[in-house]
Amino acid sequence: MKEPQVIIIGGGISGLINGILLSRAGLKVLLLEKNSYPFHRVCGEYISNEVKPFLENQHLFPGEIGPSDIRELEITSPSGKRLKKALDLGGFGISRYRFDEFLANEARKSGVEILENTRVKEVKCEGIKFIVSDDSSVFLSDLVIGSQGKRSTLDKQLDREFLKKKSPYVGVKYHLRGVFSNDVISLHNFEGGYCGINKIEDEKVNLCYLIHRDKVRKAGGIHESEVRFLYENPHLKQVFESAEFLFEKPLIVNEVSFSTKGLTKDKMIFSGDAAGTIAPFSGNGMAMAIRSAKYLSESIIKYWKGKPDHEKIVHRYTNLWQAEFANRISRGRKIQKLFGDDLVSELTVKTGQVLPFLVDPLLRMTHGRPFR
Repeated sequence: MKEPQVIIIGGGISGLINGILLSRAGLKVLLLEKNSYPFHRVCGEYISNEVKPFLENQHLFPGEIGPSDIRELEITSPSGKRLKKALDLGGFGISRYRFDEFLANEARKSGVEILENTRVKEVKCEGIKFIVSDDSSVFLSDLVIGSQGKRSTLDKQLDREFLKKKSPYVGVKYHLRGVFSNDVISLHNFEGGYCGINKIEDEKVNLCYLIHRDKVRKAGGIHESEVRFLYENPHLKQVFESAEFLFEKPLIVNEVSFSTKGLTKDKMIFSGDAAGTIAPFSGNGMAMAIRSAKYLSESIIKYWKGKPDHEKIVHRYTNLWQAEFANRISRGRKIQKLFGDDLVSELTVKTGQVLPFLVDPLLRMTHGRPFR
């Protein structure tokens, strides 16, 4: 029976960053991932440069992969009206397929033991130990970090409150090739949703959109809803009709939730999307996942004296999370209401064209400060 000091459930960005930082601090870390690297995830695949100093300082910036350098934001309304704005910080585009694999390799180099194809079924805290089990194995640890993503069977086992709130959004992702700007991230609105497009590595392009499930049902399926609703935006119609689609079929995730989830449950501590799925306009989900992992791992290291002081870890982590993310997430949910509705998004883009100085405060509200 394996008995690491820390078990991390889920090998996405936040789980891997936590594992790397904790292992480098001398803790024995076991990470359990239900898939096998590399694999795709439904994700926008754009990361704000607010995280770049931290990644470079930790020797975790994936420069060798060749991420795109994004400097400009383009927003279009359903009718095709266009607004362009320079991004103060900018960001980079990189696929989760390559970035997660890169971080997994760095985690192994740092001493993290990673078990792939391991789906956790149950987590229990008995006394001062956690018991984690999958279909065939049982693991013991002093601390468990939940980094299992947006929704999982583990969330059901833990009876987490957010599962009781149904979400109406479906997420869809493709990779493309075609003629696209190297330094622009585009946000295209359509009736019932919005679509982000940006270059990633190897001259590929990520296209990821959210659409209300009622639109999908009304149209009769994903492809049908694309033709019926996305094609109404002439920019999206041109993309879908001219680009080379690299997946045999789209990646789809149902019930994309933007509700608050909570940082702890039954003494487990959550990080990244497992702590609170981040609305796109809260800043940037990947950047916020990286920062949340930094906050959590630093809190654990600070209050690990032979064993974890759970109360102090949670207190520090909660304060850091609230100070950095609470207002951003709240503002992001409000800004999100400006998109995906025909009339509101048309008005938003038109206002930005006439009064461009109003756009800058919105962009600042959805991005954090650079950190190391």
